[in-house]
Amino acid sequence: MNAKARLQAISAAVLFSTGGAAIKVAAFSAPQVSALRSGIAAMALLLLFRRRVRWSLAALLIGVVYAATLTLFVVSTKLTTAANAIFLQSTASLYILALAPRVLHEPIRRRDLVVMVAIAVGLVCCFLGQPVATTTAPDPVTGNVIGVMCSVTWALTLLSLRWAERREEQRGIGVSAVISGNLLAALVSLPFALPLPQASAGEWATIVYLGVFQIGLAYVFLTTAMRHLPALEVSLLLLLEPVLNPTWTWLIRGERPGTWTIVGGTVIVIATALKAIYDARVPIAPNTSVRSV
Repeated sequence: MNAKARLQAISAAVLFSTGGAAIKVAAFSAPQVSALRSGIAAMALLLLFRRRVRWSLAALLIGVVYAATLTLFVVSTKLTTAANAIFLQSTASLYILALAPRVLHEPIRRRDLVVMVAIAVGLVCCFLGQPVATTTAPDPVTGNVIGVMCSVTWALTLLSLRWAERREEQRGIGVSAVISGNLLAALVSLPFALPLPQASAGEWATIVYLGVFQIGLAYVFLTTAMRHLPALEVSLLLLLEPVLNPTWTWLIRGERPGTWTIVGGTVIVIATALKAIYDARVPIAPNTSVRSV
């Protein structure tokens, strides 16, 4: 059973990682990708998890922050390189470590400070040696700034889920938060998405893929795997996402991340992996089931 669960977690990471290349589909603008991707994902998740959905004010409020994350990630990926977008989102741990003492009353430990410094160094590296504008990354500077905003809203999403999961009456609202977040992201983006473009069948298939597979099926794999695997193992397996994301974009779109971005991303991934390993020895909060955008 564990072998199957590991394969499911890896499959989720691989599906999540394809987001960068797929979001860069040329025929659709950022609002169009956001509206269609999240709308399709919400419908797919509602069909798959309809018996597990627990609507509540907490799920809706978390969904608002998650919707911001979904939208900002699409815009960031459209404007800068996929590598920068995913690595900058991965710096959410920096803000979680900084905010957790106040929001969740979780103490900062000495090793957390080391992780914070490492992630901060990786963040700076991602901003060094800005890549020139290209067809797939037309405005890297703005995209990077939006990527940082995305990492902040992602950190707030995870903090909110941790807070909710600690309350007995709110446990298990992750699915509801994901669905409500996708619904809200679709509704907010829709007015800016119309009229829809004249796109090829392949480009429309890419948009459908984003909603059904990159979010929907990936989330099915992830939630199933988490029933059988320790949180540490799942979190480490999911680190495949930031590694593979720029790889797919390079292979499919020909987009090459800059040297400093690779250096910064490597630092961020290693720091996050080490934090997960150390935290497993002294867990301080329940793991959440929302992973990626």
